[in-house]
Amino acid sequence: MDSFELNKILGAVLGTLLFVMGIGFLAEAIYSPIEGRGPGYALPEPEAVASAGPVEEVPSVPLAALLASASADRGASAVRKCQSCHNFGEGEPNKQGPNLYNIVDASKAHADGFAYSDILLQQKSEGQVWSYDNLNAFLENPRGYAPGTKMAFAGVKSPEERADILAYLQTLSGSPVPFPTAEAPAADDAATEEEAPASDAVPAEVTAPADASAPVTAPAAVTETPATTEGETAVEGTPAEGGATDQTTAPAVGQ
Repeated sequence: MDSFELNKILGAVLGTLLFVMGIGFLAEAIYSPIEGRGPGYALPEPEAVASAGPVEEVPSVPLAALLASASADRGASAVRKCQSCHNFGEGEPNKQGPNLYNIVDASKAHADGFAYSDILLQQKSEGQVWSYDNLNAFLENPRGYAPGTKMAFAGVKSPEERADILAYLQTLSGSPVPFPTAEAPAADDAATEEEAPASDAVPAEVTAPADASAPVTAPAAVTETPATTEGETAVEGTPAEGGATDQTTAPAVGQ
C-alpha cells in the first residue's frame, strides 16, 4: 500500500470524526436548555373540594350474629386456599402448618411435634385456647394478632367469610363446640321509665300556698234576717188615747 492510499484512508477517518463532532455541536446548540428566563407558566391550582362531612362508620356485626347465619359448605370452599399448608382430616400429618382437626377450643400450639413460633408457645403457657373469638381475630390479621408468627398469610378481610370458615372448623370434631349466643338487650331501662312517675306532674291534692304578702280580707259578718210572726204587727210610738186596745210590741231579732 503506497502513501497516497494511506492518506486517503486517514483523511476519510478524520473527516468522519469531524462530521460527527460537528453534528454533536449543532445538536447541543439547538436542543440545549434555556436558563435564566424566570419561572415558567404558572398552572392554576386545583380548587379545594369542600368536605362532605365525616363518614359514618358502619357498626360491626357481632360474631355470634355472623355465626348464626354462617354456612359450613361455603367455609369448606373458602379453606381451599389453606390446603397447601394445612391438613384438616383426623390423624393426617402436619404440613408447613399444623393439622387443624379439632382446633376449636383446643389449646394454643396444640399439635404435637410441630415447631410453633415463640408467640404461640407463650400464649399456650398463659393458658389461652383457640376460641371462636381468638380464631376470628387470628384469621383477620395473623401477624397483628400474634406478632412474630411464622404464618405468612395476609388474612381474611371479609367478616362473613371468616364466619363461614369457623362454621366449617366447627364440623372438624367428634363433639362440635356450640356457637356463642348473642346477648339479648336488657329491658330494665324501659321498665324503669314506665314505672317511674312523671316528675313534672303535680298531684291534685297539692295546691299552691297563698301569697303571704297578699292582704287578708276578714269574712263578712253574717246578718240574720228578722223573722216576723204572722199575725204580729210591730207598734211604734205611743198608744192612742181613748182606750186603744193594748198590743204587745215584739222586739226585732238580733238587736
